[in-house]
Amino acid sequence: MKRADFVEGVRGGFAVALASAPFGALFGALAAEQGMSLPELTFMSATVYAGASQMVGIELFGHNVQAWVIVLSILAVNFRHVLYSAAIARYIGHFTPVQKFFTFFLLVDPQFAETVRRGEAGQPVTFTWYLGFGIVIYIPWVIISLIGGMLGSFIGDPKMIGLDILLPAYFLGIVLGFRKRDNFLPVALTSAVASVIAYHFVGSPWHVSLGAAAGIILAALMPLPAEEPDLEVDALNTENHEV
Repeated sequence: MKRADFVEGVRGGFAVALASAPFGALFGALAAEQGMSLPELTFMSATVYAGASQMVGIELFGHNVQAWVIVLSILAVNFRHVLYSAAIARYIGHFTPVQKFFTFFLLVDPQFAETVRRGEAGQPVTFTWYLGFGIVIYIPWVIISLIGGMLGSFIGDPKMIGLDILLPAYFLGIVLGFRKRDNFLPVALTSAVASVIAYHFVGSPWHVSLGAAAGIILAALMPLPAEEPDLEVDALNTENHEV
């Protein structure tokens, strides 16, 4: 069963690995352009392992910003991972502390989305499945970042060929994956509007966390969806009543 779970996870994560390959190559190219060496950019991909945060980091590195500003900026972008970990806690409570360490390290956006989808569908979230799904994304990400750094000079300016649109499009796809949830539209719109306003008045990357906070506050204030009646229980109660 464990081997089957691992294979299932690898199969599920393989498509994500292919989709994220351009981001890894883009990061490597941009990092090399900002003066990072191949070992440095590869080490960053292997340890930070967060596309958006890595992009923010190399942009700030190129402007000679102080280290504490870079750390806070990356924290602002990655704050959503705190919410991710809280959301999947119900599904990974049976993991050991060591397993949870690797779970949270591999917790990127598609990993979160698939874990929640699997848990809500009633399918078991085993560590073996989780590891298979995550590792097939992580290893190619690091390797392709290195390749992007090596071949970055052949890419030129990514904005000239539209590669800068890949990251926003990717996150939009993640968000739309939850479009069938209750209250999705008002929460998503509130978060988007708040993020745009914060971008103009506060600046990047803080608009990411502020937009997320606005959506969270609205979701917390909205009433919970009414539970659907259990028809089988109602029918059983009716039969008992008649008897």
